Amino acid sequence: MKPLVEPPQPAAGEKKSRQTEAKKPTRRSRAVAAKRGNIMAAALDFFSLYGMHGTSLDQVAERADVSKTNLLYYFPSKEDLYIAVLKGLLDIWLAPLKALQSDQHPLEAIREYIRLKLCVSRDHPQASRLFCLEMVQGAPLLKQELGGSLKTLVEDKSDVIRGWIKDELIAPVDPMQLIFMLWATTQHYADFSVQVEAITGKTLSDPEFFEQTVNNVQHIITEGIQLRA
Repeated sequence: MKPLVEPPQPAAGEKKSRQTEAKKPTRRSRAVAAKRGNIMAAALDFFSLYGMHGTSLDQVAERADVSKTNLLYYFPSKEDLYIAVLKGLLDIWLAPLKALQSDQHPLEAIREYIRLKLCVSRDHPQASRLFCLEMVQGAPLLKQELGGSLKTLVEDKSDVIRGWIKDELIAPVDPMQLIFMLWATTQHYADFSVQVEAITGKTLSDPEFFEQTVNNVQHIITEGIQLRA
């Protein structure tokens, strides 16, 4: 039944304000997000060293300063936690690739991609190592993601590179091979950081060495894809 008196309708500005407020995260949602983040960060510490099978939920719960029961409230099983961590890493790892756009100048875009990717290797070495460990093991828990969203993303960015080639902005190269080379080169400094430090005595956390690495990788890659007269 229609009400006898229509409730007053908020003004357009007031309605928009209320909608904005409704979208703001509540204190509880922020607390939940923070708790999930702490658990995933603690899990990454162990997963990157011992893998999923070598890590116990008790270890993760203790590191995250939560009870095991509380941990299982957020992640019903160790496998659920492991997959959540891997997907979070994939988001971090692929963010620089997602930033490549067709309207960018290719050499500038590749240089920026290299810098961003080396920042990921510097700031998230555990993430890179865990992803590498998962790949070495055959990606048993990530195959669907790799064959789905990752494959689609690589195909989309390969089309961007093909566009640059067609416009004669870079040399004709296999786009996927270029992407693989960029991944391998930039991730080396995280996955093999011990080897890099043993040989050079430095890591990417050294600002001078970081800039040297960025400049050299940028130069080597961009020289290889520049058009030749």
